[in-house]
Amino acid sequence: MIHEVDEALRLLLGEAGLPERGVEVVFDAPTKDFASRRTAPTVSVFLYGIREETARRQAGAVSEYDADGLVTGLRAAPRWFELAYLVTVWTNRPQDEHRLLSEVLQCLTAVDALPARLLTGTLERQGLTVGLDISGRETGLPSVSDVWSALGGELRPSIDLRVLAPLPGGHTAVGPPVTEGLVARVEDTSRQAGGASGESGAAAPDGPAAEGAGRRLRYRGAADPGPDGFAAPRDRVLPPGRRHRGGAR
Repeated sequence: MIHEVDEALRLLLGEAGLPERGVEVVFDAPTKDFASRRTAPTVSVFLYGIREETARRQAGAVSEYDADGLVTGLRAAPRWFELAYLVTVWTNRPQDEHRLLSEVLQCLTAVDALPARLLTGTLERQGLTVGLDISGRETGLPSVSDVWSALGGELRPSIDLRVLAPLPGGHTAVGPPVTEGLVARVEDTSRQAGGASGESGAAAPDGPAAEGAGRRLRYRGAADPGPDGFAAPRDRVLPPGRRHRGGAR
């Protein structure tokens, strides 16, 4: 998801006409070594912080469908993350830097979310809004001054850009849809045992031993389950002293 946000930001700044004027858009950290290697006007979009928006976290999963409308899997709800970018510009003169920084600020504040036409990968497939904001509030991420101190460079004018993007949840595949009912067919093993014994000349077992050889179904007239299986109605023998509702004992 992060690299897809990077690509969308690069395309958004590209639509402002920066590449046509020889301005490079990079995602390098604005360190002293970066400043010494720079040879052209540059816009640096440096990712310095990631924080989850826990208030947006949801439980459960949503179904995913194929072209025929059949469920192909379940995907957990996305989790939202705030990405903090330090946007700086680098030229040979402060006046040119201020002018370029103003153009970048105008481009980033012209929209409240990354346009859908610029989204790729999982951001495009989810179809959710990826918000943009120029931060002016404390959200628990490092401050801009702390970032510059960690980079070891001197403080420069910069834009504290925040992007709120969804991270897709895990995918769970499902089996093919059930299109036919379940029909159970059973076999009386006690009769098979008796037939085998009769062929060998031995008497077939009877009594408790015969009953233990197999369990007889108590359905009457249900030798063939038919299309409805063994769900056909059957008579139930009541214990002594019991009676059907509304009937005699």
